[in-house]
Amino acid sequence: MKTWLVTGGGTGIGRATALQLAGPDHAVVINYSRSADAARATAAECEARGAKVLVLAGDVSRDDDCRAMAAAIEKTFGGLNGLVNNAGTTRFAPAGDLDAVTADDFHAIYAVNVVGTWQMTRACAPMLRAAQGAVVNVSSASALNGGGSSPAYSASKGALNTMTMGLARALAPDVRVNAINPGFVETDWHIRGLGEERFDAVRKTVAQNTALRSTLVPDDLAQAIVWMLHQPLMTGQNITVDAGSSLGSPTSLLQKR
Repeated sequence: MKTWLVTGGGTGIGRATALQLAGPDHAVVINYSRSADAARATAAECEARGAKVLVLAGDVSRDDDCRAMAAAIEKTFGGLNGLVNNAGTTRFAPAGDLDAVTADDFHAIYAVNVVGTWQMTRACAPMLRAAQGAVVNVSSASALNGGGSSPAYSASKGALNTMTMGLARALAPDVRVNAINPGFVETDWHIRGLGEERFDAVRKTVAQNTALRSTLVPDDLAQAIVWMLHQPLMTGQNITVDAGSSLGSPTSLLQKR
């Protein structure tokens, strides 16, 4: 049996990933910090697919919580084959308003997106080493272009991508560590942060300005994450899945030829 841990696994990309990992002879551990009902609903769907499931409350920004979760996984399933560091946070701020993001915002965002990923990986490292396992960190295309919900968020994801390479070196040759950089993803997280009207406008604008004329849904990222977990000779890589938004629209591509 293979065991997988998905932090922030009750909603969005985490939920989609947990569901794609679920199946007979698999155990899925779903971590949440606030979305208890969503985590339990995701767990029920994983069980319906034949997986064994463990739901764990915990804040990855707290090292004690990370170590407690790792201990619970080892006690329940005896080990861990893969870790998806999906838990993340942000503060939505208008572009250009430098006063909209404070030092406290930076500290809070880094505590989850960077330090939390470090702590969760460190806590799980002995089990992952024993299993010759893998880690996938869920980053963001904003790490590459400075966009996203706020400068603090994009900076944290840039740090996460760099840390991914450092962890890949530190845990080699036993554990593979990679990161995925999603473009704009249609999730409730974005809807809550932007508001429904602005979300719809942003979604349409993004789709019009991508090479593939599309935005992403959580299942698109989950497919890539599961693929990355199973790649035996890939480590230290930051893979972008953005429907071609980094290329621009098909019209602009034709104009540049």
